[in-house]
Amino acid sequence: MLSAWLLPEHIADVLPAEAARIEELRRKLLDRARCCGFELVVPPLLEHLESLLSGTGRELDLRTFKLVDQLSGHMLGLRADTTPQAARIDAHLLNREGVTRLCYCGPVLHTRPQGLRASREPLQFGAEIFGHAGLEADLEAQELALDALRDAGVHELVIDLADARVLRGVLAGVPMEASQLQEIALALSEKDAPAVANLAAAAPKATRQALQALLGLYGGNEVLAAAARVLPAERPLVRQALEDLAWLATRLRAADPELTIGFDLSDMSGYAYYSGPRFALYGDGFGDALARGGRYDEVGAVFGRNRPAVGFSLDLKALAALVPPRRAAQAAILAPWSEDAALRGAVRRLREAGEVVVFALPGHQDEEPAPSFDRELVQVAGRWVVQMRALAEPVQA
Repeated sequence: MLSAWLLPEHIADVLPAEAARIEELRRKLLDRARCCGFELVVPPLLEHLESLLSGTGRELDLRTFKLVDQLSGHMLGLRADTTPQAARIDAHLLNREGVTRLCYCGPVLHTRPQGLRASREPLQFGAEIFGHAGLEADLEAQELALDALRDAGVHELVIDLADARVLRGVLAGVPMEASQLQEIALALSEKDAPAVANLAAAAPKATRQALQALLGLYGGNEVLAAAARVLPAERPLVRQALEDLAWLATRLRAADPELTIGFDLSDMSGYAYYSGPRFALYGDGFGDALARGGRYDEVGAVFGRNRPAVGFSLDLKALAALVPPRRAAQAAILAPWSEDAALRGAVRRLREAGEVVVFALPGHQDEEPAPSFDRELVQVAGRWVVQMRALAEPVQA
């Protein structure tokens, strides 16, 4: 029999210090998005399965917890990603013309962790731009993601750019089952040359050569020039993808000369989901990507409005754990417990001014609770004043 206090694997409580850090980041990132014109939405954690998985491919299906609704008998899902919900809200509820910018921050649930130490309950922050097909929206999403990581205290950022259209262009005209296509995309992302060769054995020679060439197309600025030489540039999708990646890299570099820009044309993570440029953000000293995003123009089709869309998301819990806090926890004021109206009025005024004031409850005066008390409320000449616990000059409350 399991102990009552044990939690499922890769599920954990968030204790006060960490929760405070996460909340600080949540407010900071939502404020950053708000200042860029993004409106906050709070979708439900539970939805009909068809809605959650529309246009997202098999990968999200495998990560989604499923259950039967006892009210309707329909299959429901616990969201594993908030982006499809944002697309539903844009297409079905808001139904606006022109550009809509939405942001969100809430928990998602995964059937399996995405890494050895990853949580199955990430706190997902994300931002999405609907209604603009041009690269300007892609650039805006990338710059907001970069600013969000800088706000969190991540420095020496690296952005890796890729594009789902490269593989689609390479495989254009080659008959292939959807499952086989997904396996090729996975093998490319894992840089598994033998698997790529085996999966594409029946494809034309030019296609097989292009797929093998993709495996080596990662690195710096030289990658796009090399891709133009070894990939079938006469294919419109390939040519457009390379041109768009060059456009984005040029403008990112102009806005931030210190930003390291890389390319990985074989990275097809989320291939069934993305429809154009995609990106992953890394920080100095952090092995895994801190944020991922890209263009996914097909997600809203099932909701009756196939709008252009681009966005990104990150796990706020993971980010808070990786980046140490830049300031000490807020100190607090200790107040004696009393029904004295003047004391309670002083406490109320201090709290309204943003101070943390804690009453020492009867019988616990000698305890040192969790907040760090650097000051206390004491009565001096009939007035309640704040003074340093080291008995510095009193300050009137």
